[in-house]
Amino acid sequence: MAWRGWARRGWGCGQAWAPLLGGRSCEELSAALASPRLLGRRFNLFVQQKCGFRKAPRKVEPRRSDTGTSGEAYKRSSLIPPVEETVFYPSPYPIRTLIKPLFFTVGFTGCAFGSAAIWQYESLKSRVQSYFDGLKADWLDSIRPQKEGDFRKEINKWWNNLSDGQRTVTGIIAANVIVFCLWRVPSLQRTMIRYFTSNPASKVLCAPMLLSTFSHFSLFHMAANMYVLWSFSSSIVNILGQEQFMAVYLSAGVISNFVSYVCKVATGRYGPSLGASGAIMTVLAAVCTKIPEGRLAIIFLPMVTFTAGNALKAIIAVDTAGLVLGWRFFDHAAHLGGALFGIWYITYGHELIWKNREPLVKIWHEMRTSGPKKGGGSN
Repeated sequence: MAWRGWARRGWGCGQAWAPLLGGRSCEELSAALASPRLLGRRFNLFVQQKCGFRKAPRKVEPRRSDTGTSGEAYKRSSLIPPVEETVFYPSPYPIRTLIKPLFFTVGFTGCAFGSAAIWQYESLKSRVQSYFDGLKADWLDSIRPQKEGDFRKEINKWWNNLSDGQRTVTGIIAANVIVFCLWRVPSLQRTMIRYFTSNPASKVLCAPMLLSTFSHFSLFHMAANMYVLWSFSSSIVNILGQEQFMAVYLSAGVISNFVSYVCKVATGRYGPSLGASGAIMTVLAAVCTKIPEGRLAIIFLPMVTFTAGNALKAIIAVDTAGLVLGWRFFDHAAHLGGALFGIWYITYGHELIWKNREPLVKIWHEMRTSGPKKGGGSN
């Protein structure tokens, strides 16, 4: 009312506020307080400014996680933590917010594949030694008295019966379970929202792109993702190998989150995202692209089977429709980013990236084998 009153009467006091001045208008108050010889033009302007209502300075308030329809959608979803009280700070220049995540995506992907190449080199180098160590351990077990009901023995037996892929993803699943438990600690809620949910309107942009890949707020969400990862683990590790799979998985999590960032900035629909769905979509798309004739089934409907190629087409179609129509329950942009990265890597990326790792491995080999030169007398 005060601002509308000012807008109607200029710099005057407005009729709605007349009782506060004893029923007098600004002109009458000026005449009563000022002497006749000072009722000049400048003094009238001075009194009018004192009586009027000045425009309050405009405050730039931080933006909260989507308001209105989108905010209600996030609040209703059981997959997203309650963030209605979380404050985000969208940049006045949205495109600039993508520069740092872009460099982080490129740098992290390069480091992931470089580390995987070195890891593979070290694994091959120690394989012979591990073989002899295994023979020694088997011989010791044969002469050592066995304990009945030994829990450690049962764990080792279970571990040895797992495939290479299942052993590889066991660590990933354990990390997701730990982060899920951390979400249940009330004192860690702010830290978890800041570092374990990805949002281009947050102050922390880069670290959540990786950490949110291991973050699940809903038990059903985590169980579904980990089940799919476990189911495809043997196939993807047989295709790529343990080291290359880890590089692809971690890179896929960052790349899918970057695609989500781009979509959110382009549409202006800011909001938190979390989960391993983007990285798992890369695994699923890679297997379906490599083995399109493989038969898949739904866990609750095992009698219904379909080819892997058709399953991939259906998933991409659903996520594309969700992105175009603005469905907010899932992060469809991250799903599409992960799926497209999986298809691209199997089709082109393996040849462009992994097949060209020899120079890096050669440099690492020279660093490992070259020691201090012996002797060294003067020439």
